[in-house]
Amino acid sequence: MTLDRRSLTLALIASAFAGPALAQAALSPADRALVDRAAAYLQGLAEARARFVQTDARGRAIGGEVFLKRPGKARFDYDDPSGLLVVSDGGVVSVQDTRLKTFDRYPLSATPLSVFLAKNIRLDKDVTITRVSRMADGFSITARDGNKRTAGQITLNFREAPQLVLTGWTITDAQNRQTRVQLQNLQRASGLSPSLFVLKDPRPKNVGRGKV
Repeated sequence: MTLDRRSLTLALIASAFAGPALAQAALSPADRALVDRAAAYLQGLAEARARFVQTDARGRAIGGEVFLKRPGKARFDYDDPSGLLVVSDGGVVSVQDTRLKTFDRYPLSATPLSVFLAKNIRLDKDVTITRVSRMADGFSITARDGNKRTAGQITLNFREAPQLVLTGWTITDAQNRQTRVQLQNLQRASGLSPSLFVLKDPRPKNVGRGKV
C-alpha cells in the first residue's frame, strides 16, 4: 500500500489516542455531564449504519457505508473504485485493498474503534478525556488512551438537536496529522447480518500475512 493510500485508510484504525503533548484536563461538572450523556448514548447504540465521508490531512476525501454492531464489530465499505474494505470482527481489524492486493490486520484494542465499540462504554476508565468543546449545534469530546499504549487522539463529535447523535470523529496521529470521518444519516439498525463482519485473508497461505 502506498503512503498516500495508507494515510487515507489506516489513519481510521491506527494508533488514535492523545499523545504525550496533551495533559489531562480537569473536567467541570457541566463537562462531566456531557461526557456521561455521550457514554450513555453510545452504550445504547447496539447496531447502526450510515454513509460516511473520510478526509485525510491533505484534504482528499473518499466515501462509503459503515455498519456498526457492538460489541466490537464494524465494517467500512469504501465506494468504488477505491477497492478498500475495513472490517472489525470483534477482536481484529482487517484492512483489504483489492487494487494493491494487500491485506493487513491490527488488534481492535489498538485502534480508535475500540472507544465506541466496547461492550461497556466507559469514558472514565482506561480513557483520559482531555477536552470537552461546545459548538452551536452540539459538542465534542477529545480523548486519549489512559494507559498510554498508543500515540494520538480521537475527537468524537455529537449533534444535540433534534436528538443526540454521533456525527463523526477526527483522529490525530503521533505526527499531528488528522483524518476526519463525517457520518451522514446515522440510523439505528437491527438484525445486521453476521457476514458483514467477517473478512478472510484472500491471499494464498504461502503469502506473507499482515500485522496482528
